[in-house]
Amino acid sequence: MTKPVDRLVNGINRLLAKIGRPVKLMEVCGTHTVAIFRHGLRGVFPGISFISGPGCPVCVTARKDIDSSILIANGPGVSLLTFGDMMRVPGTMGSLNRARAGGADIRVVYSPLDAVNAAQKERDRKIVFFATGFETTIPLVAAALEMAQVSGLDNFFIYSVHKVVPPALRALLSDGRAGLDGFMLPGHVSAIIGSRPYGFLAEEFHIPAVVTGFEAEEIMEGVLMLLEQIASGKARVEVAYKKAVKEFGNQKALSLIDKYFEPFDVEWRGIGSIPGSGLRLREQWAAMDAERIFKPRPPVSPDISPEAGGCSCGEILRGLKIPVECRLFGKGCTPENPVGACMVSTEGSCAAYYKYGSPRDK
Repeated sequence: MTKPVDRLVNGINRLLAKIGRPVKLMEVCGTHTVAIFRHGLRGVFPGISFISGPGCPVCVTARKDIDSSILIANGPGVSLLTFGDMMRVPGTMGSLNRARAGGADIRVVYSPLDAVNAAQKERDRKIVFFATGFETTIPLVAAALEMAQVSGLDNFFIYSVHKVVPPALRALLSDGRAGLDGFMLPGHVSAIIGSRPYGFLAEEFHIPAVVTGFEAEEIMEGVLMLLEQIASGKARVEVAYKKAVKEFGNQKALSLIDKYFEPFDVEWRGIGSIPGSGLRLREQWAAMDAERIFKPRPPVSPDISPEAGGCSCGEILRGLKIPVECRLFGKGCTPENPVGACMVSTEGSCAAYYKYGSPRDK
């Protein structure tokens, strides 16, 4: 009997032969980038170019938001709490690590609920949670806001730099330069929002898209489904991760997000402003909005402007380059001494290429 993996490999190779040309697929999620490397799928299918997308929340956090968080953290009586990956992301004023070394009270936490606990214990401090992430983590922040509101905390705030994925994909396709044949859509994000919000990919841009999981067989199943669409000349949004993803998503989580947040236009590092791609607190919850309360005024630095020192992070996030095409990769820029955000995060494409790529890639 043919093993499931053999069936998938044979099916993918058969379809690649039928298509008769190299295929360019973008894995939107940084976790997919790492998984594809870890499972060795780039070597198994040389006819497929797996292109990393803007699905690393640390990587796409705008420089002005890093600067704003530093300004907030330097305020009197303020403690800024955030996830560990954010500490080394560069802004125009340096990083949070550098600000902490300069005396700011900046702490690493593992959950937004840790920030609520800190606000309960330290009522004399203004506790600000630097809230980053996509739809996967936003419900946790909404739950933290709910807990703070129910507890009557007046010293808990969030600085929201949350982003949502579908508008970013629209921006990439509208740009038109990446030349993609299909999207591997993020499983974790889609578990929250469902598959329905991606409908425009097929309907407006006629590009195949499949939501996939993160194990080798799940990824290959998604690739097989994408190649079937490409070979047939059809475009649909399909789900290869049905154990976690439904068409309309997690309604309870979505309702909680909608209670506290509303969409607005936001800057993405290396991409620029994308309409409706950010989430900010609704006016009803303005008393917990650090941006409204502390009013940071960072230096003006458009996030489509070149990165420091010739870093190609912006082009990598847009699928226009792969990390090894950056002249700093593995030389002036390493995980120990990152120049750009794509090398900082464990989900960043540059960090993944550095850790898992072949020796010639470094």
